[in-house]
Amino acid sequence: MGKKSFTVEINYSLCKKCGICYNVCPTKTLGSAELGKPIVQDIDKCIGCLMCERLCPDIAINVMEKVVENNG
Repeated sequence: MGKKSFTVEINYSLCKKCGICYNVCPTKTLGSAELGKPIVQDIDKCIGCLMCERLCPDIAINVMEKVVENNG
């Protein structure tokens, strides 16, 4: 069984650009763009810890495990 992979969705219509998400991310999957806008810098680094999702005061982040279909 290989490494789990995740997707991180940011709802920019809810986000206030507070910076909590990229400041708590232990793997620096999230980073900061212009004016503090959070961006997904490297999705392959995401370990699915959900810290960004849980600590977001705007409920603007959704972390999901990617589903890999097994055709065998």
